[in-house]
Amino acid sequence: MVRKLKYHEQKLLRRLDLVNWEASGGNLAEVRALRRYRVGRREDYVQYKALARAVRNLARKLRDLGPASAAFRARCATALLEKLHGLGLVKSRQSLAVCESLSAAAFCRRRLPCLLVKLRMAQNLRHAVTFVEQGHVRVGPEVVTDPALLVPRAVEDFITWVDASRLRQKVLDYNQERDDFDLAA
Repeated sequence: MVRKLKYHEQKLLRRLDLVNWEASGGNLAEVRALRRYRVGRREDYVQYKALARAVRNLARKLRDLGPASAAFRARCATALLEKLHGLGLVKSRQSLAVCESLSAAAFCRRRLPCLLVKLRMAQNLRHAVTFVEQGHVRVGPEVVTDPALLVPRAVEDFITWVDASRLRQKVLDYNQERDDFDLAA
């Protein structure tokens, strides 16, 4: 015997169902992915899911083209696979089957903090996100403070510490590679 909610109450609680709470509020896989990859904003993950869905739909449409357009299909498939391989989302450029299994997790794995862990510049994702947010990491000449940056394969080799970073100084001291010129600065 619960009273009917007023309009403004319904508007505030439109995503929350107090009676059937398991079905409301998104799915559990999304929450697990947000925690696993330390995605700070849910909107980023929703955008990754939309991009992965668009790529899968495009790959499906290319696969379903008729035999009359085989040259066009081969040209577009090659371009799509080159683009996805350049972004680091797929490992091989051989068939569209890898595009049809693309997920949002592939986009999450190309985020800057995940690559810091992969390059062993950070012990775990929590520290990597902290390093990026505090401005200790640069990609090329640019200092990056947004952990949602997707890093393509071509730029992956240019991830380094900022010159004035304390972390860089600690690493150089530990490896006994610190230069006397750096001591004066």
